Amino acid sequence: MAKFDAAVGRYVHFEVEGVEHRVYFEEAGAGVPLLLQHTAGADGRQWRHLLEDAGLRSKFRLIAYDLPYHGKSVPPVGERWWQHEYKLTKSFLMGVPLGLSEALGLEAPLYMGSSIGGHLAVDLAIHHPRRFRAVIGLEASAHTPGGYIDEFHHPEISNDYKAHLMYGMMAPTSPEALRRETAWVYSQGAPAVFKGDLYYYSIDHDVRNTARGIDTNVCPVYILNGEYDWSGTPEAGRELAQMIPGARYQTMPGLGHFPMCENPARFLAEIGPVLDDAVKASASAGESVAAR
Repeated sequence: MAKFDAAVGRYVHFEVEGVEHRVYFEEAGAGVPLLLQHTAGADGRQWRHLLEDAGLRSKFRLIAYDLPYHGKSVPPVGERWWQHEYKLTKSFLMGVPLGLSEALGLEAPLYMGSSIGGHLAVDLAIHHPRRFRAVIGLEASAHTPGGYIDEFHHPEISNDYKAHLMYGMMAPTSPEALRRETAWVYSQGAPAVFKGDLYYYSIDHDVRNTARGIDTNVCPVYILNGEYDWSGTPEAGRELAQMIPGARYQTMPGLGHFPMCENPARFLAEIGPVLDDAVKASASAGESVAAR
């Protein structure tokens, strides 16, 4: 008898900044909708292990998507994209989970992302707090300068180099097969995408002067950084959380920059209680806002 994964994939069309995009997503489970944003230069495959977890599927509608230009979300046919440099901006990136939520009819989903997705959690809480029940930023920082460099899109530097750089950002104790799988996914990104994504990661994301304005009574914020992550370090995550009144921070022992795919079993032990708490906190936040 054939064995099938629980996740099912589809394409949905919606506009981001006036351009229609055909966005691929996979989903599994039923319950509170949970949007899952991948890291720079990768795609939604990073979340495949979570989509197969029966415990999460019993509580959440898990939705992992490929950003436009990533994975199966090929560039839009309605734009001459090849005539300009690919550069991921905060405005465009925020527009993807917002557009996807509207297209799928999601009412106040939870949001969780890693790396650029972790940064995005905070930007969403600043600019669109009432659109999400709560946000969870993995490997997040207030500002991460220095990553947007020409070497990441250069004819003499291969995607294999980028993949091995990412391999070194994972915990040495994570299962070797999963570290290799994570790097493999990285090696398949379009050449311009990794550098272009780092424009947001290192330049367009800077919440040092705005994070303090987040109202966690409206949108609860959780920050979790891996012990071995040398980009989104535990110190940077803790510092970010301290900028946000009411935000909650924890370091994830034995994990690196890609917790959901480098060691999903360990990550599930960390994130399960956080997700349960986020649902409760968002319910309390909703009651508090309604009472005002």
